[in-house]
Amino acid sequence: MNGGLSKEELSAASAAGDTLGKVIICRAAVAWGPEEPLVIQQVQVDPPKALEVRVRILFTSICHTDLSAWKGENEAQQAYPRILGHEAAGVVESVGEGVGDMKAGDHVIPIFNGECGECRICKRGKANLCDRFQVNPMKKVMASDGNTRFSTKDHKPIYHFLNTSTFSEYTVIDSACLVKLDPFLPLEKMSLLSCGVSTGVGAAWNVADVQHGSTVAVFGLGAVGLAVAEGARARGASKIIGIDINPEKFKMGKEAGITEFINPKDEGRPAHQRVREITEGGVDYSFECAGSGEALREAFLSTRAGLGLTVLLGVHTSPNLLPLHPMELFEGRSITASVFGGFKGKTQLPAFITDCMNGVVNLDMFISHQLPFEEINKAFQMLDQGKTLRCLLHL
Repeated sequence: MNGGLSKEELSAASAAGDTLGKVIICRAAVAWGPEEPLVIQQVQVDPPKALEVRVRILFTSICHTDLSAWKGENEAQQAYPRILGHEAAGVVESVGEGVGDMKAGDHVIPIFNGECGECRICKRGKANLCDRFQVNPMKKVMASDGNTRFSTKDHKPIYHFLNTSTFSEYTVIDSACLVKLDPFLPLEKMSLLSCGVSTGVGAAWNVADVQHGSTVAVFGLGAVGLAVAEGARARGASKIIGIDINPEKFKMGKEAGITEFINPKDEGRPAHQRVREITEGGVDYSFECAGSGEALREAFLSTRAGLGLTVLLGVHTSPNLLPLHPMELFEGRSITASVFGGFKGKTQLPAFITDCMNGVVNLDMFISHQLPFEEINKAFQMLDQGKTLRCLLHL
């Protein structure tokens, strides 16, 4: 799909006239309990209400955040039945009252961290955690009325996830959580930019502001970690060190610009000591993408005293607090976190998409597998076993 509308997209766009204002019955993968196989079943999807959009999902993939939610790793965030998924691309089926920036037939990608454009955060320069639509794993209903737009065929509510719920042929999303695309962009690649690639590259560009000739360490070489490396490579980092316990990640890491590899299980020494040796004192920037307290501490200690910056990206489900002593910060190292790569989705993502399409970032490397939607449980298993970066599911 390199330009224009595919048969599937034309069908989705033309269907709006038949379904406008009506409940749509379609397939969705529903989570009914922690680690239970997702059930492909018929669900009802209500029409969008004011400032909402109903979208026909054409491509979706699985992120580690979906995997964590499916496992129910954080009990406080559990809600069942639920439609997970937040990395996707599709076509607008219909819009609710007040939506002026998109219409039926438009190509869109969902963003789990929305941008209303009106709150105090959206109006500030670098801040990107919208007061109303920022990422919230606890949220399970729509913002406007506190109800769901999904239900079973016998009218029992099905909960939403991360403002998006893309494991469904149709979903309803607040307009603040959608980015309109040029119709000639390849939707299968654009789906990557609704989460993983934007999160990783943005952390390197917007949050850390990696400089040409600098040194970088990336702890955890999943899709987000490799996207960090890709972002650092694009910025001209002189040395990019990848740290992961899975040696199979190293081959892919070279394509993302990683120059040195460390397996923490080798040699019996802490990874930060080896990073300091390689860089003669520590890296300028480190990124924790593993969701591990131990990895976070190692990332922090791997940076150079006096100027090192550690950026936290991993999802931490453990109740444990930061593994740092306050006095360690007086050594001149600092630590911060990144949500959606620091991007304001609706206003800043279009320019990033242009960079990607101009070859600044290599998107092709991140789609490691493709499967039909019916095999979503296989895709979950592959991700859980570390056998895939992004498995693109075709709806």
